Amino acid sequence: MYEQIARNKRRTVLLILGTIIVVGGLGYLFGLLLGIGPVGLVIALLLAAGMSYYSYRYGDRLVLRAARARPVSHEEEPRLHNIVEGLAIAAGLPKPAVYVVPERAPNAFATGPDPQHSSIAVTQGLLDSMNRVELEGVIAHEMSHVRDRDILLGTVVATLVGSIVLIAEFMLRWFWWGGGRIRGREREGGEGLVILAAVGLVLAILTPIIAQVIKMAMSRRREYLADAEGAMLTRYPPGLAGALRKIAADTTPMRVANNATAHLWLNQPSRVPGEGNHWFENLFSTHPPIQERIRILEEM
Repeated sequence: MYEQIARNKRRTVLLILGTIIVVGGLGYLFGLLLGIGPVGLVIALLLAAGMSYYSYRYGDRLVLRAARARPVSHEEEPRLHNIVEGLAIAAGLPKPAVYVVPERAPNAFATGPDPQHSSIAVTQGLLDSMNRVELEGVIAHEMSHVRDRDILLGTVVATLVGSIVLIAEFMLRWFWWGGGRIRGREREGGEGLVILAAVGLVLAILTPIIAQVIKMAMSRRREYLADAEGAMLTRYPPGLAGALRKIAADTTPMRVANNATAHLWLNQPSRVPGEGNHWFENLFSTHPPIQERIRILEEM
């Protein structure tokens, strides 16, 4: 289990570095095509930094609002508050704010820029369907996300991917409207610019797809890690395994499901009752297969 945790952390670091390299490389290439050279690299990195800062400051509020989550008091949900408080003490963290999402599908997520300003939200369906040890397993999973600052990490990666998509969109629009400039510069002796432009066009089309795959791969790695650390926190892996088994059997769709927040949930929200994913769709899934997660927990 410790080896799996270390391996997941190494892969996460590599994925983040790869995403930053893609952002910088795409910006540098765009700068060459515009004739501004390394300035394009600087602009791309500044754009990514600005978007990341905005998401860091305001992202959790937007997520809670989008999920229609409402804060609940200890009097309203004593069992939930007791579990959150107990696991926060065990993890050495401040107690997160507690929210309930008015959805029948069992699910949960954590959000917040740091452990001091974190929130844990669970759906009403999760509260109604889980016993205490299963609910503890779910909350421990989300508490692990808080402790590892996965919310901040996910925000940074998501905004880096957004920067890549934005730069690629600029490039495609420039190719569409500025193709005549390339031909003019070629006649002036810049034949190599045409080859560079062809490479840039291919990258502008393919890079957003590659970036999304990187984002999803990072999210899947962090889910495995949170499963393992959550099981260590409760010292009872069957609790989370039982919760995931119930979630896998539930076919209730979520009204608040959307691509922007799917990676935050305990399990990828379903959109259609009983919907199954094609293998190609699984490539872009934000979560690993739930049966694989259950199998790993059962082997602990």
